[in-house]
Amino acid sequence: MNSARPSIRVAVIGAGPGGLTAASLLARQGFQVDVFERLSRVGGRNGWFKTPEYTFDIGPTFFMMPFLLEEIFRECGRNLEDYVQLTDLDPLYSLSYPDGSVYHPSRHPEKAKASLRGIVPSDADAFDRYMSYHERKMDAIMPCLSIPYDRPWHMLRPKLLKAAPLLGWPRSLWRELGRFYRDDRIKLGFTFQSKYLGMSPFTCPALFSILSFTEYKWGIYHVRGGLNSLSLAQEKLAREMGARIHLNTDVSQVMVGKGRATGLRFADGRTEPFDEIVMNADFAWGMKNLFPDTLRRRYTDRRLASKKYSCSTFMLYLGLDTRYDHLEHHNVFIAPDYRANLRSIETGGPLSENISFYVQNASKTDPTLAPPNHSTIYVLVPTSNLRVGSVDWTQHKTRFRDLIVKLLEERAGLKGLSQHIHFEKAVSPLDWENEMRVGYGATFNLAHNIGQMLVFRPHNRFEEFKNMWLTGGGTHPGSGLPTIYESGRIVAKCLSDKYR
Repeated sequence: MNSARPSIRVAVIGAGPGGLTAASLLARQGFQVDVFERLSRVGGRNGWFKTPEYTFDIGPTFFMMPFLLEEIFRECGRNLEDYVQLTDLDPLYSLSYPDGSVYHPSRHPEKAKASLRGIVPSDADAFDRYMSYHERKMDAIMPCLSIPYDRPWHMLRPKLLKAAPLLGWPRSLWRELGRFYRDDRIKLGFTFQSKYLGMSPFTCPALFSILSFTEYKWGIYHVRGGLNSLSLAQEKLAREMGARIHLNTDVSQVMVGKGRATGLRFADGRTEPFDEIVMNADFAWGMKNLFPDTLRRRYTDRRLASKKYSCSTFMLYLGLDTRYDHLEHHNVFIAPDYRANLRSIETGGPLSENISFYVQNASKTDPTLAPPNHSTIYVLVPTSNLRVGSVDWTQHKTRFRDLIVKLLEERAGLKGLSQHIHFEKAVSPLDWENEMRVGYGATFNLAHNIGQMLVFRPHNRFEEFKNMWLTGGGTHPGSGLPTIYESGRIVAKCLSDKYR
């Protein structure tokens, strides 16, 4: 381990994937790194909770582009495969449409085309053209996601200018896929991934057609023990590199003097100085709660409220004393009126039965999550965030939970589900905000509209205060595990360059 910078103290607020990435890489380079996590475990939204019988991931369940995390481990002189066990899923998931048709995507082109052909034969012929075009698009975009955009002239970087003709601006993601597929069901199969960003394909920028491509190109993986095992592996790596991780340690304020972050104040009242501070807390929550409003100019409470945020999610975690092996590992059920469902989410409409939902049946792949002949079911339903939504979740949480159980029995084929629930936990948008400290309950952070990307997104080298850095979904490159890992790597590189 490099000890060239032992006197430079770096604090990381939050032990989420981005914070742990930055901590590992910085500690490897010899910085004195302290990570402060208010919970008793690492991971943040990529954490977990357990009962005596069941284990549940809190948030992410799709692990894509594993080579990015493999690169980070290699930079620290380690191999990811020595820390976690990955399973390559095939099919990637099951996508069920209201008309009863089902699409089973696969990273094997002939399998994917065969499934498409069973729905719309003519659109199956466009698959190879879709893949060929997006191979070029991904090659152009990837280098743009690994560098910071901290100054306006960074938008003129050669890498970005080279990629510009392939970005598809100002088309929406839906229109972009219309260049390849004609049937709305097939377009849905290649655009619903905008929900990974908490956005509608009808408003999400065309750039993000790369999301579905990454699935077909590199696959979707399950991690034995759940995706939270990635966070545990990162914790182990960070400690091996020399970072100190302080659990059950709540940061209450970032201390600022003369426009510079100088240290941290903790919930127990003590303070500690640091040379550099990396914030891995949720961006909107962190701004409003770690800095007095009077000290912020660009991100005042009023300006934060004017930003666009992703949707929220209603979660249902079920431990069952039976198994439903007709389900795939990942399953998506599309709303009867998909456009109306998305409009309602974006505008804060009332709750209705017209919902899309995702079901993870991880026990089909992983026997460690539940006892024999038992299973875990994870359900995610996109909803309005608390910024636009008007639902009183203290009044409607139980009613919405009952609706989801009903739809699981009717649409997902989980017959007799109510009689097999051995454990359950429901999480509403209000719970995301209050329990997980997610601003406005926006599970996927700031939205990824054109005005909130690249240089227009909060910068990795934070523009409000000197010696302050951002990692996580609220900064560049954006939400999702692969890009969050990349944000941590960008911060580590920039901070290292600063002291070169």
